[in-house]
Amino acid sequence: MQKTLAIVNLKNLKHNVQYVRGIVGTAELYAVVKANAYGHGAARVALAIESTVNGFCVATADEGAALRLAGITKPVLVFTPPLGRDDILRAKLYNLTVTVNSVQTALAVRGLPCHIKVNTGMNRLGCNISQLKSVLAATDGNLQGVYTHLYAPQSVRARNAQLKIFNQAEELVKSKNPCAVAHIAASGGLLAGREFIKDGVRCGILLYGYPPEGFKADVKPVLTVYARRVQTTPVFGGGAGYAPAKKKYKRLSTYRVGYGDGFFRSSPLGVSNLCMDALIREGGKKLQPVLTDAARLARQNGTISYEVLCAATRRAEVIYEE
Repeated sequence: MQKTLAIVNLKNLKHNVQYVRGIVGTAELYAVVKANAYGHGAARVALAIESTVNGFCVATADEGAALRLAGITKPVLVFTPPLGRDDILRAKLYNLTVTVNSVQTALAVRGLPCHIKVNTGMNRLGCNISQLKSVLAATDGNLQGVYTHLYAPQSVRARNAQLKIFNQAEELVKSKNPCAVAHIAASGGLLAGREFIKDGVRCGILLYGYPPEGFKADVKPVLTVYARRVQTTPVFGGGAGYAPAKKKYKRLSTYRVGYGDGFFRSSPLGVSNLCMDALIREGGKKLQPVLTDAARLARQNGTISYEVLCAATRRAEVIYEE
């Protein structure tokens, strides 16, 4: 097999779910499995934890449909508001919960279960608080929730200002439907304090073993990626990959992994920059770990663990272990 080997540790995943459940208590817990569960495999991850969560969140209607086809029956909230008739039909066919961000969207999705998204300062998706009454008036009896997403949850001032706005939104929505689920917290929010848990939380990166910036948590990484050795050779000439060798090496091994597999070209994994499909290292193990700590690899490349995880299984053979 020439692919990288990705091991998804389902035991660690379930540990992380139970850790989060211990924080949120009886509030609803929605597992975020968008972007193929951050590279871990949405269908298998969802099936492994469906019995311990209340529902799932995805980015697109296609992702939601894939969960249904895999056998998931619990609620699935689609974060991106429908962009056209196809999205609405897909949501109806696969019993997906849609996001409403405007009067126009509310009118277009009447008859479908929906959550209203309110913009409390991120300015990414959602109606402003001044627009909420009009959006509410356009919804029908299928309004099931209201939510927002915190920007800079690590900042006490920023999150408290957003909480104040969301409290107003929650009051307005519950005046129409007292049973509507209010949720403001993703992984950072649920670690910020009990007041952010509300009726439910949406948890993503914590489930996969990494607390967001500014927080600590007792979670375990779920994903490890290995590269397979292709050859080991006595060094000839003066190169190491596309660059001159930095020192004299006796033997170098080539591993089948590169930036075509979702790793960064400048990652300090070998004796030179990664090639598109190859890594050159000293040593000769048959399997070489190239991802054990996504947070560390992210720091080395000026990014965040989310991006590392989403990319690292791009061309991998994925194996799920209990």
